[in-house]
Amino acid sequence: MSPTKELTKEALIGVLMGGPGSEREVSLASGRAVLKALKEAGYNAIEVDVTERDPKLPEGIELAFNVIHGTYGEDGGLQKHLENLGIPYTGTGVESSRIGFDKVLSKEEFINAGAPTPKSQTLLTREGHTAITFDLPYVVKPPREGSSVGVHVCKTEEEAIAAFADVSNYSEDVLVEQFVAGKELTVAIVGEEVMPVVHIDPSGEFYDISSKYSWLAEPDDPSVTTQYHCPADLDAATTERVQEAAKAAYDAIGTEIYARVDVLLDSLGNPYILEINTIPGMTETSLLPKAANASGYSFAELCVRIGELSLGLRA
Repeated sequence: MSPTKELTKEALIGVLMGGPGSEREVSLASGRAVLKALKEAGYNAIEVDVTERDPKLPEGIELAFNVIHGTYGEDGGLQKHLENLGIPYTGTGVESSRIGFDKVLSKEEFINAGAPTPKSQTLLTREGHTAITFDLPYVVKPPREGSSVGVHVCKTEEEAIAAFADVSNYSEDVLVEQFVAGKELTVAIVGEEVMPVVHIDPSGEFYDISSKYSWLAEPDDPSVTTQYHCPADLDAATTERVQEAAKAAYDAIGTEIYARVDVLLDSLGNPYILEINTIPGMTETSLLPKAANASGYSFAELCVRIGELSLGLRA
C-alpha cells in the first residue's frame, strides 16, 4: 500500500491552476473545483493563479496542489521549480512527468514494458504525410499537447495535409498512429488502486476538446454531447485486460500518486494504450472524479486522498 501522511485542516494548501499553456481555461475550471471542494470540507486552501514559469508563490504553503494541465504544469517544469523551493506537491515527479507528457517518449516506454499500443511513426511536420509508412486511416497529433489539442483523425490525403499544417502550429514533430476503431475507455489509478473503467461515448467521431469541455464551445452547440458509462459495460475478463494494460502503462513511466490512462478497445476485445494523463481533469465533467465516485470516493475525499499520498511521498 502506498504511504500516506495526514493532510491537516490547518495546513496551507495552494491550489495551483491556470498556467501558461493552451489548456489554461480548463485548468482554471479544474483548480476552482478542487479549491471549492477542499474549502467546503474545512481545509485551509487558497487559489494560486499561475501565469508564467517559475512563479513566486505565497509564503507558508505546505502543499502545492497542482492542477495545471499541459505545458509547464504537466511536463516536469513546475515539479522541478517546487522541488527547488522545497514545497511538497501533488502528483508524479519531474522525470515521470516529462516522459508522460511527451507522447513519443511515453509510447517508447509502453512498448518496452509490453503494454499494447497502436502502431506509430514519429515525423517532422515538414516531412509531410507522404513520409507515413502505413495506410489511411490514421491519427495525427502533436506529441506534447493535452485535451486532444491538435488531434486529427485522417481518412483522406486532404485531411492529412490539413492535419500536418495544424500540428505545425504546436510542434516541429508529429506523432502518427494507426487508427483503431472501437470503444474509447479511460482508467483512473490513485496510488495502487485501479478504479472502474469509464466508457466514453462522444457524439462526434472521437473524444475531441469540444466533447470533453462543451462549455468551451463557441457558439454553444447542443449537438456536442458525450455520454459516460461507469463502470463500463464490459465483461469481467475484458475489464481485467483493460485495467491490466492501463496499470502496465502507469508503471512503465514510473508514475507516482495518480493518473488517468486512455485506452481504445477494438471489436475483438483487445485494449490499446493511447496516452497517460498525469494531471487529469478535475472539472465537474472530468473522468477521474467519475471513476473515483464509482469506487466510493466523494470529490473532496478524492482530493484529500491525492494530497495525503503526495505528502506521504514528499513531506
